[in-house]
Amino acid sequence: MTGTPNAMRTEPASRTTRDLTRAAMSGWLGTAMEFMDFQLYSLAAAIVFNKIFFPDVSPAIGLIAAMATYGVGYVARLAGAVYFGRMGDRIGRKKVLFITIALMGASTTLIGALPSYQTIGIAAPILLVVLRLVQGFGAGAEIAGATVMLAEYAPVKRRGLISSLVSLGTNSGTLAASALWAFLIGALSEEQLISWGWRLPFLLSFVLMVFAVWLRRNLKESPVFEERLDVVDGVALSRAEIDAAAASGGTLLREGLKQRKGRAFFIALGLRFGQAGNSGLVQTFLVGYIATTLLVNRTVPTTAIVYGSLLGFVTVPLVGWIGDRFGRRPVYLTLTLLTAAFAFPMMMLITGGSTVALVIAMVLGLNLGVLGLFSLESVTMAELFGARTRFTQLALSKEIGGILATAIGPVVAATLTAVTGHWWPIAAMLVVYSLITLVAAFLAPETKGRDLVRLEDAV
Repeated sequence: MTGTPNAMRTEPASRTTRDLTRAAMSGWLGTAMEFMDFQLYSLAAAIVFNKIFFPDVSPAIGLIAAMATYGVGYVARLAGAVYFGRMGDRIGRKKVLFITIALMGASTTLIGALPSYQTIGIAAPILLVVLRLVQGFGAGAEIAGATVMLAEYAPVKRRGLISSLVSLGTNSGTLAASALWAFLIGALSEEQLISWGWRLPFLLSFVLMVFAVWLRRNLKESPVFEERLDVVDGVALSRAEIDAAAASGGTLLREGLKQRKGRAFFIALGLRFGQAGNSGLVQTFLVGYIATTLLVNRTVPTTAIVYGSLLGFVTVPLVGWIGDRFGRRPVYLTLTLLTAAFAFPMMMLITGGSTVALVIAMVLGLNLGVLGLFSLESVTMAELFGARTRFTQLALSKEIGGILATAIGPVVAATLTAVTGHWWPIAAMLVVYSLITLVAAFLAPETKGRDLVRLEDAV
């Protein structure tokens, strides 16, 4: 390898306000696309895919098969986190983010162009699964990459606020997909929806993909990646090359890699577990529980989620700003304690018989225990990890924590509420999830203002 190790360079990488704006827009747009793509697919799987791709089986089996194609995307996400995370740490954030946005956008668009089962038979659902795998493979590193890029671009004093834009992308994408499907369901007949209407949201995503690809193509590399001690000519040095550099005087390189790995990862996993677990209960399980067990019209909890998501456009940047002002740990501890304390009162309000109280309770629960924590997570997890493995560790902690919590939580909640015939297990699980994050935040160091160029983890 040629070039001069960054340990010998004195001038830091500089970025203009325009560069920061482009990076912020890129991070927000990529996350919005990820959540819009997944929400488009999940709604299509629940509403029409059983009739389009699995028409020769019973409606129940067709729905199960359609939802199974939704689930395979989460397996692909984990693979994408490993593959692209390591690539991003080795050759840079920009190149990986360009690839992931192109994979997500292309696969989503092609889903809208798929022939139906009636046209090409069993090849139709097979192609659907393949595209779903490609979509998930790209998405597995998208939010982690956007989080890393924004945190590494942001000025130290505004890092929490700017990094929170990634969290805002989740709201934007989910609301956009839900709005598109709501419009189609209201404007088209069932026959029109099944014959051609379902394709429109997927095909329209092509326009967004083109803009996102253009934006990322013109995005400059993370200044932190360029300043890393172990990066030469845009590629990270291997361990053998670092040892060779250390032998010729580059001792800072080797010193930065002596730390034992693992503690920061498990702390990040705990921070992620609580947020993802609360999300699975509030945004997924509670909607079904309220409709099927409490026999409240399904539009009530879904409307509450929409209101809560809209309020999130205030909550997310506000929490990011507060974290910049007072530090990550005190805000984490406060939010998790408030969420745990509110769990039982929230369920009392939800089950009390008042529609207004139900909506208010869900809006508050969503913003305290899900969106507020997500805002903090976006910056804290990036600050926990050293620059050499930040992308990989962040992607894995997000995906593993998310899969475990969101996959297990609703199933456990459904089982416990069925066995007990009561709502208290839901509140108890919210308390447990929040306490897991509370413990992780207590064990974590204060990361506000940390130098992200450092190669070692914060702990």
